[in-house]
Amino acid sequence: MTSRIHPSAVIEDSAEIGVGCDIGPFCHIGPEVKLAPRVVLKSHVVVQGQTTIGEDTVIFPFAVIGEIPQDLKFDGEKTQLVIGARNRIREHVTMNTGTKGGGGVTRVGDDNLFMAGCHVAHDAQVGNRVIIVNNAALAGHCILEDDVIVGGLSGVHQFVRIGRGAIIGAVTMVTNDVIPYGLVQADRGRLDGLNLVGLKRKGVSRADITALRAAFQMLAQGEGAFQERAKRLGEETDSEYVHHIVDFILGDTDRSFLTPG
Repeated sequence: MTSRIHPSAVIEDSAEIGVGCDIGPFCHIGPEVKLAPRVVLKSHVVVQGQTTIGEDTVIFPFAVIGEIPQDLKFDGEKTQLVIGARNRIREHVTMNTGTKGGGGVTRVGDDNLFMAGCHVAHDAQVGNRVIIVNNAALAGHCILEDDVIVGGLSGVHQFVRIGRGAIIGAVTMVTNDVIPYGLVQADRGRLDGLNLVGLKRKGVSRADITALRAAFQMLAQGEGAFQERAKRLGEETDSEYVHHIVDFILGDTDRSFLTPG
């Protein structure tokens, strides 16, 4: 299965193009880029830097992938952007390579949807099945676990972690860590509850949802500091989903937490 490359596309020497790729008009692919099989670049797509793109990923017009970080400390060091399989990267999306100070790699998992105009900054780590809605932005060093949704026109502050299954409402600024399955909304993000709709759509059992509700109430109203409540919670529950929250809260972080109101 040969690749199809439009005659107006520019592919630099030593770029690696997998079998079955489709490179549309006026695309520009840099010399250190590696495209896995069946990657599609619709048209006017720029891919630069030490960028690897996984199989069956589709990138739409005017996206700029793998350009240098928007970081004044960046001094031309060789860093990477690694994108997994089956991602959909829509129009005008930008994703930057990493920085030496942040580990050197911006990493995106599999089966994600990046809607038009959104941004993934240097050294961000994005899991699987994540949805970033139109014009949302992830700052440097953010970590998004699996199944996160970030609403349109929202911003995630640098070094913030968002736990698996959490949802961020539209037009929200997230300045602190978000627990797994959390629901965050308002202009300066508040943790207003759990992502119950997402949990039900994933087929999470009623028993686990009940356990998560109880855990959220304990985190909101229990005695002691937030981390102390989480530690007690971990000792008292056998729910896998609650343990996701506990492990997240007790894990390493460079930020504080959005806590239940």
